[in-house]
Amino acid sequence: MTKTTSDLRTARRRYATVCLLFWLPLGLTIAPLVLLFTERGMTLAAIAGFFAAHSLTAAVLELPTGGLSDVLGRRVVLAAAGLLNLAALTLVGLGTVPWLLGLGMALMGAGRALSSGPAEAWYVDTVQAHSGPGAELRTGLARGGSATSAALATGTLLGGAVPWLLGLGPDVGARLSGATSGLVLPLSIPLLLGAAVEVAFVLYVLTALREPPRPRTTLRDVLRGIPATVVGGLRLGARDALVRRVLLSAGAAGGALAVIELLTPGRAAALTGASESGAVLFAALACAGFICSGIGSQFAPLTARLAGSGERAVMVGLGISASGLLLLGATEVSTGVGSLVLAAVGFGLVYLGFGAAGPNKNDLLHRRVTSSGRATALSVQSLALQLAGALAGLIVGVLPPGPLPWLLGGAAMLAGALLWIHRGGSAPPTRTPGTAPLAHSHVRDRTP
Repeated sequence: MTKTTSDLRTARRRYATVCLLFWLPLGLTIAPLVLLFTERGMTLAAIAGFFAAHSLTAAVLELPTGGLSDVLGRRVVLAAAGLLNLAALTLVGLGTVPWLLGLGMALMGAGRALSSGPAEAWYVDTVQAHSGPGAELRTGLARGGSATSAALATGTLLGGAVPWLLGLGPDVGARLSGATSGLVLPLSIPLLLGAAVEVAFVLYVLTALREPPRPRTTLRDVLRGIPATVVGGLRLGARDALVRRVLLSAGAAGGALAVIELLTPGRAAALTGASESGAVLFAALACAGFICSGIGSQFAPLTARLAGSGERAVMVGLGISASGLLLLGATEVSTGVGSLVLAAVGFGLVYLGFGAAGPNKNDLLHRRVTSSGRATALSVQSLALQLAGALAGLIVGVLPPGPLPWLLGGAAMLAGALLWIHRGGSAPPTRTPGTAPLAHSHVRDRTP
């Protein structure tokens, strides 16, 4: 085995480990978070405000923090994301008043924005430094996607089961609350475990993610470089047709995820007859969805080979997700066993398709950008997903219950898949002499 091969395997392993350590703490919050807020005496309106603080903070900081990673480096920004999440999980886990809980959720949103892109950008930078701009990226990206899905699935299960596994019944929970003036509740423990994992994440990032030294920069250089990088990312999305398809596909995925996240809990509660048992069913479904996403990510390189190109693989993956949403819509009005089985299959197909499409889509994106704007491009993609998800959530909220919201989500995913139907090949574009890097210019799109 050559040194280059060994270095590439090391980069893949470290990238997958970073994905695992970053998403495990957030997975631990999925099951207990809303229930913890309720235990703290928060109203539904207050809880909605906490989530709005998270989403708005992430959206506002998405592009500036992507530019920060391109200017300062991947490792320092990832470490900062871990520290913000450490503070956020501690505040939310121990906070008892609304302003502390809101601050914790806002810090979590800031950590999410900081983390959007640097790890993947580090991996691509490292691989291309060893093997050139034509290096194979899908395998490592797929492993990172699988590690993310595994972390979320494991975290979801542990977040719901840890209080029971530790024997924290009502009596023990009452003793805990009394001994600590109500700071620690049984539902707080998964978040505090997540905070401990964040410490491991920060230490791993600082010691394992080596990157070439960057030129020494002053605060003025940083502040001057971020706007230029952000503008370059926005120009790329406006002028490069392939990147535009990536962004539109991300928006379609954001809309579909909003439909899933808003409607599935209520559907699960209606099925089981109680909100508590519905929450347990939703946690199990979420875990199964993450597992399906991980399987899809693992098969992303094979999907590209069978489909004939990365672009066709994206079309196939998004088409699978669209079929899952349409199946969920078609089974909304029926409660028979057969319909329930088909609905479960549809739920799995949504995440399986996302997993298969993601690495192929990002492989195409990375071949259109340079290192100087890579994290920014990923942040633009994440921003498209978040904004489309917020808009879809507002639309779903005013639609009548029934199949229509599911079918609209499926139609959006189908439109995202059709964006890729007439394109072939995924080679990087040819740059004309004198073309500037992505952060300050745009890359010309290939014609069919």
